[in-house]
Order: sequence, then C-alpha cells, then structure tokens
Amino acid sequence: MTALAPSPAASETRTAPGAGWLLRLHRPALYIWIGVVAVLALGLVWLWGPLTDSSVAAWRQYREACDDFRSTCHYDQDSIVRYKSVYMYTTGALTALPFVVAAWAGAALFGRELEHGTAQLAWTQGLSPVRWLATKLIVPTVLVTAGTGLLVALHRLMWSAGDGRIDTAKTWYDNLTLHTNGPTTVAFALTGLAGGALGGVLLRRTLPALTFALTGVAATRFLADQLMPHLWPGVTRVTSLADGYRGSGLGVDSGLVTATGAHIADPGCGPTSASPGCATVYADLDATGFYTTYHPESHYWPLQLTTTTLVLAVAAALAVAAFVLLRRSTATPTRVGAEAAV
Repeated sequence: MTALAPSPAASETRTAPGAGWLLRLHRPALYIWIGVVAVLALGLVWLWGPLTDSSVAAWRQYREACDDFRSTCHYDQDSIVRYKSVYMYTTGALTALPFVVAAWAGAALFGRELEHGTAQLAWTQGLSPVRWLATKLIVPTVLVTAGTGLLVALHRLMWSAGDGRIDTAKTWYDNLTLHTNGPTTVAFALTGLAGGALGGVLLRRTLPALTFALTGVAATRFLADQLMPHLWPGVTRVTSLADGYRGSGLGVDSGLVTATGAHIADPGCGPTSASPGCATVYADLDATGFYTTYHPESHYWPLQLTTTTLVLAVAAALAVAAFVLLRRSTATPTRVGAEAAV
C-alpha cells in the first residue's frame, strides 16, 4: 500500500513560520518599542494631570500678583517652566517617532535581512517571499498603530486640559502640536514602515534602505504640511486698511483687496492706523482693505482626516510597490531557469 504524499500547500502550512517567528527574531526591538511607548505615555499622563494643574495654579497666581506691574510678585515659576519643558520633550519625541520607525524598518526589519541573506534563507524553509513580506508588514503595522495611536490620544487629552487655562500653551495650529494631536502622526509612522519595506526590497542594503525610509518620511511630512491648508475650504475675512489683518488659525493666504474685489500681494506697508503714509501706497494700488484666508479651530478634524487619508494612500502605494518589486525580483530566476531548461 502506497502512502499518500502530503500536498505542497499542507506542507507549507505546517512548516512556514508565522507572527511568532517575527516577534522572536525582533524581540529586542519589541521590548524597546514597548518601553518607549510606556515612558512617553507616563510623561503625557503626568502632563495631563499634575503638571497641568500646577501650571494652571501658577498662572492664576501670576495674574493675581503680577498683572498690576508691582515691583515684586511671587508665583510658582518652576511649575510653569516644568510644564513647558516636559511638553516640549514629549511632543518632540512623539514627532520623531515616525522617523524612528522608518529607520528601524529600513535598517533592521528589511535591509539587513536582505543584505545578510536571512530573508533568502527563510524563503527556502517554506515561507514564500510574498508571505515573508506580508508578515513583516502586518505585525509591525498593528504594533506601530496601537502604540502611536495611544500616544496621540494621550497627547490630545493632555493638550485639551491646558488649552485656554495656561497662558503659554501651544495653539492648536502650532506645527508640532497640530500633528501630535491627531492621526497624521500615526499615518507618518506607517509611511516610515512601508518606506522601509520598499527601501529594503529595492536596495537590499542596510544603510541605503535606512536612508531611503527616512527620506520618504521627511518628504511626506513636508508635502503634508504644504498641502494640508488647501485640502479643505478656508474662511476668508476682510478688514479695513486701518485695522490690518484679523483672524486666528492655520493660515492659507493673505493680502490686499482692491475696489474690484481682486486679491493682490501686500507691499508690507502695514495698517494705516499705525503708518498714515501707507494710505498713499494703497491708493495707488486701488486697495480697499486686507483679506486673510485661514482655518479656524472648527476645521481641525476635517484637515486632520483629509491629510491622514492622503498620507495613508502614500503608505499603501509604497507597500504595494514593495510587493510588486519583490514578486518580480524573486520570480525572475525561476522564469530564467525554466526557459533554459526548455
């Protein structure tokens, strides 16, 4: 009686490693990631509660004791400085997180394994190249999304607790705060991960793949900053030549309004209330007022969601490109061998 040989599919299912293999292989990076997220989360919770409360109390003391320009006034300056310092460090670290993810993905997760042949060895052990890449992307995607998403949520809660209560609190449209308060930071991190995958598959060397991923995140963030104000209709406010510009929020455009309603560049003379000589300049330009196009705080989530969608589309395109390139590069030797045999 002849025993039935196991099918290739069953053999691959039995022998191919899964997510557990990836977590074991990159266990140090996993521990470091958990540690970084935990430390930043603790810092943000500290800001959200005790540091915000003490800073609010210190600013209340300042307004009560120092607003009348007394020669001496006493308030808890250390609490104000401490809040500002911890805010700066935690916000800066959260801003840098997508770049850290990109560097790790390009160097350790993809570039080094392809350069040293570890990936190629895995492909001979029942793990196809496509499944190798899919596992390498899916597991870190879950971990990066969960960790970065938690930090972004805590940052938003922390910032909201001090908004309007702390005189030196950052505005919602401050560049670093704008992103660390919303999902664009998560999207930047996923772009770094996908960029590392493409860089590793394309260049197959550690340092070039790292550079490729970092450059991709930096370029994506720069383009997102440039495009964000234009992804949602802004609000335009027109003011008199004496009043100057008015409107607080994320700026889009500004200049002069002519008698015909046209928008022209501002020569930079200033409002006529401060510089009476500017009236002649504006008369020559047929200007009747200033205009300011900006986004108020009510536009925050539309801007965040549209920008996040755009950045995630970039991340998806990078990931798809990595799959296509890997499939082509690993299929070529098979086709060539088959043609030679014929």
